[in-house]
Amino acid sequence: MIVPIHRLWHSLPNSVSLMLHDTPLRGRLAMLILAALTSAFLLISLRPQFDTLQERVGSFGWTLSPNTVPEERLIIVSIDEKSIAEIGPWPWPREQMARLVTAIDQAGAQLQLHDIVYAEAKPGDDLFLESLLSANKAVIAQIPLLPNDQSLASGQLTHAVAGLACGAAEGPTQLPITSNYLAPDSRFAGVVKGHITPIVARDGAIRKVPALVCVNGSAYPALALTALLQGMAAGSDWKASLQAGTYPFGPASELRFDAIPGISVPLDSSGNMRISYADAPSVFQAISAVDVMNATGDLSLLDNAWVLVGATAFGMDDIVPTPYSGATPGVELTARLVVSLLDEKVPYTPRSANSLLGIIALLFCGVLYLLAATRGRFASLGLPIAAICMPIIAIAIHVQLLSSLNLWLGWLFPALFSVLAASALLLLELSRVRLERSRVFSNLSSYLPDDIAREIAYQLPSSKVNAARCNVTLLSADLRNFSAFGEARPPEESAAVLHFFFTRATELVEQNGGRVHEFRGDGLLAVWDGHDTRAAEQALASAKALQAALHSSLLPASAPAGLEPLDLGIAIEQGPVLIGSIGPAHRRSHTLLGDTVTITLRIQELTADLAQPILIGECAARQLGNYNLESQGSYLLAGLKIPHALFALPPVVSSELPEKQKLPLLKVLVGGRRQYRNT
Repeated sequence: MIVPIHRLWHSLPNSVSLMLHDTPLRGRLAMLILAALTSAFLLISLRPQFDTLQERVGSFGWTLSPNTVPEERLIIVSIDEKSIAEIGPWPWPREQMARLVTAIDQAGAQLQLHDIVYAEAKPGDDLFLESLLSANKAVIAQIPLLPNDQSLASGQLTHAVAGLACGAAEGPTQLPITSNYLAPDSRFAGVVKGHITPIVARDGAIRKVPALVCVNGSAYPALALTALLQGMAAGSDWKASLQAGTYPFGPASELRFDAIPGISVPLDSSGNMRISYADAPSVFQAISAVDVMNATGDLSLLDNAWVLVGATAFGMDDIVPTPYSGATPGVELTARLVVSLLDEKVPYTPRSANSLLGIIALLFCGVLYLLAATRGRFASLGLPIAAICMPIIAIAIHVQLLSSLNLWLGWLFPALFSVLAASALLLLELSRVRLERSRVFSNLSSYLPDDIAREIAYQLPSSKVNAARCNVTLLSADLRNFSAFGEARPPEESAAVLHFFFTRATELVEQNGGRVHEFRGDGLLAVWDGHDTRAAEQALASAKALQAALHSSLLPASAPAGLEPLDLGIAIEQGPVLIGSIGPAHRRSHTLLGDTVTITLRIQELTADLAQPILIGECAARQLGNYNLESQGSYLLAGLKIPHALFALPPVVSSELPEKQKLPLLKVLVGGRRQYRNT
């Protein structure tokens, strides 16, 4: 079952989330495996598009540094615009073609190849046939039609290769089969022929030509192969064999001819020869057909050479795109095949291409894993650089093998894998860093206020004083008798009591708009921004909530035997403070400084002496005029020189005492008389 791409895309965040919670080793390996599977899936599902990309980029191995030495063994006689303008539109009369064949033969050509199919019977065929048969050696074209989706059988196919079984795979190679063809008239049966059937790619380019095409049980060779046989072998008894490749860097199969020992033609699994574009177009020398016929050109080029006759005029519909140009005459492709056969430099894909590409991808995988394992800035920079450099390396390996050994290895899989793998690992590492940063921030914010934790998390440490003056409202709450409790109880129990107290107290402070600045031993210091009425009322509301929840949800209802019960003293004051961080860069401390802090802490210490659960300093008391605060007098706080007035909430007067606090009805006997009296 094929999974749609959009489902894979939407499932990626979930996959990343799972990998983040796994070990780094497993997470990275999972990402690499996912990248490999995704690469294979994309190459299979989008194969036509990727094949075109691979072919175009892979051709750089030829076009970056092409051979520019002029080719003298093969000369093109072109039916160009100049020839058409003088002789007339194509197709020419057979008498003119006979004249061209004779002129080429008289110029001393060893062999002439006609990249043209003379399909229709026309007047003058006898004269043309006579010129072909009387020439030194001549080969004309025929076309088996591929794919086999047409219904045409015109003329007579001749000069098949013996020794091959059509319809059955020859080793790893299956020859193409068709029953349709376009060939010259049967009267040309005595003229040697070769097919010019191309393999047209999706983009219109021709990169491969079938070496042999089976028609009605006979295998017919390509025109370039026929030229090789006609020019180098004696007689027309052509017997061939297909042999499977035997070594990893060899082709899928090799085509060999008994008449030309020592020469083998590399083929792919479909029986195709790859066209070489190692030569620049300028290498192939051409003479206009009309100049040959009129003997006005440099005919010395034709002497003792092979001559290829073909159309180069744009109006003759024989124009194809190549790596060098978007409009190249088709005759040039035949010339390239003939030259590569003569040089025994027909490019091919080695049998072990997939294994080699897998090894390259595996090497890339190892490098990417090492880069990801380093983490930090090296990984964040190295992975994107690798995503750019590795495809270039894959292309460079392909280019080098193609230019030096004529091996078409390919480059797309390791290149695509490296991009996806580097991106996946980078995504994983960035997500992991983000998760860790979020975790660090969460830990910081559990010790410090959120704004301070955020400032510390996103700034580099400094050795300077980083503090700012501001006006705040402070609340200091401290547990009374906790030291004695801690002395009498195990430390685990003391920690549990403090933990519960701090947790519940923090909730109450935050519910009233404040934040806990720090925990001090068995107490806490809470802060409200501003020194206005609203901040004072919020602090007072928190103090009341703390006292109200003292024994219901803050502390145990009863003290252990022999100990005084725990109690809570709270102080509130307003004023300026200095808040920030101090200390060396490697050991900073977040602190709250100023007289207001000292005054608040000293006021809290007086709550036990004055038997008041909540004491309010004079600055905060000014903001709480509506609460009928009662003055507790002026006190010289410990360590300070100026007395400070303190205030407390008025006592709560209840018209109804709790049931357990009501006095009992007493019966008093006076002077021997029974009287009843309510006391």
